[in-house]
Parts: sequence; structure tokens; C-alpha cells
Amino acid sequence: MKLRPYLVPAALALLLLVLQGQLWFGRGSLPDVGDLRSQLSALEEDNAALHLRNEQITSELRDLKEGLEVIEAYARKELGMVKSNEIFVQYAKPTNPNTVDPAAARSSDQTPSTGP
Repeated sequence: MKLRPYLVPAALALLLLVLQGQLWFGRGSLPDVGDLRSQLSALEEDNAALHLRNEQITSELRDLKEGLEVIEAYARKELGMVKSNEIFVQYAKPTNPNTVDPAAARSSDQTPSTGP
């Protein structure tokens, strides 16, 4: 059987097209690798944030096991604990900026007028 001279280059060109198709569109293609790399970098950032959070929790746990000051501070902050010889004072800022302060209103009412 005699090979025709155009079959070998045609077969090589077809093989080249198949390989290029795999490189650009198949599994493990260049765009697919780029997407996987971006997903990997996002997961590494999340992992670093979670690692930092784990270190903070471990440090807080160690402090809770070893020190009473941390437990007291936690109880004061979260539970509103007050010692027997302390006075708890709470104040709040007005939510409406147009609200008039009653103390300021009283002091302005008591000022003498200098009218004619």
C-alpha cells in the first residue's frame, strides 16, 4: 500500500488541532488553570483568616484557663457584672440630633432677659 504524500501532513495537522483544542478548551486548559489558581488564592486568603481566628480563640481560651482577670472582664462586658463596692452609671447619646438637652433648655429659660 502506497501512502499518498498529502496524508502525512494532513494527519499531523489534525493531530496538532486536537492537541491545541485540548490546550485551550479541554480539562486542564489554560483558562481552567487560571480559574483554579484564582480559586486557590481565594481559599488561601480564607485559610489565613481562619488561622488567625483560631490563634485568637486559642489565646482567649488560654487566658480563661489561667487568669481570673480575664474572666472578670468577660463577666463585666457580657453579663454586666458589678462588684459590691462599685456604682454602675450608664448614659446614652440621643438618637435624634435635633433632640434638645433638658438641662440646656432649663439653663436658657433661667437666664435674665435684657430687653427694653
